[in-house]
Amino acid sequence: MQLPLDDDPRTDTLRRTQAALIERFGRIIRPQDKRRDPVWTLVQGVIGARTKTVRSNRSTDGLLEEYGSWDAVADAAVEELTERLALQTFPELSAQRLKDCLLAIRERCGAVDLAHLGALGTKEAMDWLEALPGVARKIGAQVMNTSTFDRPVMVIEGHHRRIMQRMGLIPAKADTERAYDALMPVLPPEWSAADMDEHHLLLKKLGQSHCRPRAPVCEGCPVRANCRYAAARR
Repeated sequence: MQLPLDDDPRTDTLRRTQAALIERFGRIIRPQDKRRDPVWTLVQGVIGARTKTVRSNRSTDGLLEEYGSWDAVADAAVEELTERLALQTFPELSAQRLKDCLLAIRERCGAVDLAHLGALGTKEAMDWLEALPGVARKIGAQVMNTSTFDRPVMVIEGHHRRIMQRMGLIPAKADTERAYDALMPVLPPEWSAADMDEHHLLLKKLGQSHCRPRAPVCEGCPVRANCRYAAARR
């Protein structure tokens, strides 16, 4: 991973964006006692495709409560897991991906446990995660940033990527991995893991309220002054 470049103009744009978003939406800081175990965070990501966060959280909590351990979840039949994941948008797909992922962890570690990643560098740990079935850059970053690992990496999902593209901070057709590779080197070097988490959550709010996939509402957008898309619509 490249080191942050202080002289890149995108760094100051990101600082201004963060300040404007905090002014509009207020602070969104994840308390340390709300950070979950890395396996919980991984499971929530693997089953969460096209599903609201609150539902995925409920499903993840429900699995652990019912089975008692992630190894027991790994041993459950796909059909049984599908029933338990009825809240998810794609329960059957989520069940198969989850089982494949948990079994792969156990095959590599002897148990469904990710504690060993805490001793690895961030890039090495993310490479390890992304080699698992159903895990790509977004989930790998989510595990490293939002769990108890608390590492300074940026989680990038649909809202985040779309806003960065419209602002002109990443290539227009960048997928999540390319967006991550473009943004990480230019993030403000003073940002902590918590700052990156808050940035992601604030951008998610912006994507839901203004920078929607269709018919974006540029009027009144707090980052309009720094947005290439909004400038072109004037």
